[in-house]
Amino acid sequence: MAEEEEQASMGAVKREIRRRIAKHPEPEGHGLNIYPMMDMMTILLVFMVMQFASSSAAAITQSEELRIPYSTTEIEMGEATPIQISRNAIVVDGNTILELRNGLVDPSQKQGGGTGFLITPLFREMGRIRDLQKLIEQRTPSRPFKGEVQIVADSRTPFRTLSEVIYTLGQTEFSNLRFVTNKTGSIGGPD
Repeated sequence: MAEEEEQASMGAVKREIRRRIAKHPEPEGHGLNIYPMMDMMTILLVFMVMQFASSSAAAITQSEELRIPYSTTEIEMGEATPIQISRNAIVVDGNTILELRNGLVDPSQKQGGGTGFLITPLFREMGRIRDLQKLIEQRTPSRPFKGEVQIVADSRTPFRTLSEVIYTLGQTEFSNLRFVTNKTGSIGGPD
């Protein structure tokens, strides 16, 4: 038997190995590749969040802290990031970003102090929203970034505060601004 093993050529050994491998092929991986599914779910999640966020701005509750100015405009509001400026806070997409004192921004919250126009917390939040919307644009070309914002401001908002908000929005590439007004003039009427 030892003599037979010595007499076998290298070709015969390779043939025998190939024959045995052919009898028992390696099992193929039949696992589920979940990475494409995870990408799809991420896109759907971002899309759903943006849809719910844009529809929440339509239901605005007026109060003593937020009186919307009266207007006779007939233009319908489209999909845009909602920003509310009340007497005591700036709220972006339902989240309070900054507390105000009688409608004014605290100088410590602005770049450059009291003479500055860039509101730092608003700049950070709008930069985050811009980046998210641009990511959606990359993944869904049918939803381009338009830089649209709906500003819901109290009718007594100081011009300086409104100017600072508009300047900050411009610095974060949100240049398509729409102001929400009240068509009926209810809750005390126009001031």
